[in-house]
Amino acid sequence: MSLALAPLDMSVELEANLPCRKFDPDLWFSDSPAELELAKSLCGDCPLRVECLAGAVERAEPWGVWGGEIFERGAVVPRKRPRGRPRKEDVARDAALRVEAEARLAASGLSEVRGAVRLAA
Repeated sequence: MSLALAPLDMSVELEANLPCRKFDPDLWFSDSPAELELAKSLCGDCPLRVECLAGAVERAEPWGVWGGEIFERGAVVPRKRPRGRPRKEDVARDAALRVEAEARLAASGLSEVRGAVRLAA
């Protein structure tokens, strides 16, 4: 059984409490880094967060927020950078956030899905 599939007895009430069902779906696919961070935070209490993230990893989702993580070109990224050349402090912060994202994936047991989850450099 794929981790991406929800149980068959999932109730309509549960679906109504999912943040991706209550808010504008475009929020999870925004170009704005601030909106993507908001979407990530809304995923925090979602009862299907782990299953959503596992499904996105299995499918190598090309982009969007899935299970509280940002995907870009099929890889998990710690945060979406705005356009233009990054500042030096942004590069250092990205390295720290990459370690944090790896720890979250390992804690949820998803580092073994599809071999290993690819994190963007």
